[in-house]
Amino acid sequence: MSTSSRVLRILRRPLDRRRRETAERLSRSLPTREYFDDRWNRAETIGFGDSDSIYDSSLVLEDVKVRSHTWIGPFVVLDGSGGLQIGQNCSTSGGVQIYTHNIVRWATSGGRNDSERAPTVVGSNVYVGPNSVIAMGVSIGDGAVIGANSFVNSDVPANCRAWGNPCQIQSS
Repeated sequence: MSTSSRVLRILRRPLDRRRRETAERLSRSLPTREYFDDRWNRAETIGFGDSDSIYDSSLVLEDVKVRSHTWIGPFVVLDGSGGLQIGQNCSTSGGVQIYTHNIVRWATSGGRNDSERAPTVVGSNVYVGPNSVIAMGVSIGDGAVIGANSFVNSDVPANCRAWGNPCQIQSS
């Protein structure tokens, strides 16, 4: 057996152990890098709130503030270039993208105009469904639910249910 094969076998042991433990404890299999990452430690390291969690595969840009007990799922984009605030007890599902800028004016002017920026706010106790996109400048009120695959380009009041493309508030 070659040296590289022996080294790989030695390195695989802790990975295989973590895979088995995770499968037994949580009934799931994760991408390899997630076995070496601590989602809660990452959240703490980037200044998020107490008991927050963010997957290694998620992207955080510039000024993003997240309060406590919030879960940021895998493959999420949090663009804080215009200032992004997310409240406490939120669930941001996999594939969600939240923006605080857009570059349409910049792109269509051949780079002569600046990009636009505006703060985006997600209140507390909010659920954002998988693969939803929240545009810059939008505010989502406390207790709101955003359905999967929604494009949110206008404010959503507190305690509302909204979904669609474009996102529309649903009647009770």
